[in-house]
Amino acid sequence: MPNDALTAQLLEWIGERPRAYVEAMEAWRTSCPRLSIWEDALSRGLIERVGSSKLSDALVQVTSAGKTHLRSATSIRA
Repeated sequence: MPNDALTAQLLEWIGERPRAYVEAMEAWRTSCPRLSIWEDALSRGLIERVGSSKLSDALVQVTSAGKTHLRSATSIRA
């Protein structure tokens, strides 16, 4: 997948602890349509929004698929 290194960075960052959705959007937003790291991770089921129907109260966390992807990406870099 293109941008795999950025996807791994996103997963590592969120994986440190669940992040507030608002915090994640602020840190990972982009105006470049070619860098859809956030959207790609969501559509691939690597991250998920949890905890509240209100975005201002929701958290983002890495899914089990995301953890597997991150382990795979980390072993490739090592």
